Amino acid sequence: MAKLFVLLLCVCLQVHAQDTSYVRQTTAATVDNQLLNASTDSDAQLRLPHKMMFTQRVFWGPNGLLRVAHIAPLTQEGRKKELKVRAFMLLSHKVTGYATLAGFVAQGILGLKMNNATGIEYDQLVNAQRTTRTITNIAYGTTALLSLTAPPKLLADQKARSGVRLHKYLSIIHLAGFIATNVLAGKTNQHTELRPYQQVAAFTTAAALAPALIALKF
Repeated sequence: MAKLFVLLLCVCLQVHAQDTSYVRQTTAATVDNQLLNASTDSDAQLRLPHKMMFTQRVFWGPNGLLRVAHIAPLTQEGRKKELKVRAFMLLSHKVTGYATLAGFVAQGILGLKMNNATGIEYDQLVNAQRTTRTITNIAYGTTALLSLTAPPKLLADQKARSGVRLHKYLSIIHLAGFIATNVLAGKTNQHTELRPYQQVAAFTTAAALAPALIALKF
């Protein structure tokens, strides 16, 4: 449990330090306008934000892996492509986020049905919940990676919207709920008295994830 707590703390700190800008629109015209409005100085357009997540710096920093491998050169044209990639990744982040939300709700509903099920029906519900949990975990991990590894924003785009700040804080809650749901799920087979707590964890995660996704619209 101590190792789990340390892991949770580290990941929460990483999420709390997330990039606080977001892409409201994902069209090529929007990206072009961002570059044009950034500055007339090409050097200013190319500059990366001083504050980047560790995961962003590893790939997209001045000496990041993609720079060293010459896959993503730090040029004006390269940064323009990166902003388009960023827009696509953050849009995908929202899509997989909604899929994850549906998964947590489904887990909670299946858990409620298991309370009154017996025999073959119970076994079927257990298998269904296990499958749903696996799919949800993959969707949640994909959602996190899309956000954590997206290319950095423009230097000129520094102002964070209030909705994005709320999204950041709620992410800490649904991350804790995600871990709690999986930890409890691994113990419910031997300790059925923990099943109500797993259901609460799943619904709590969904309750935090839903407004976190909605907050991105504001």
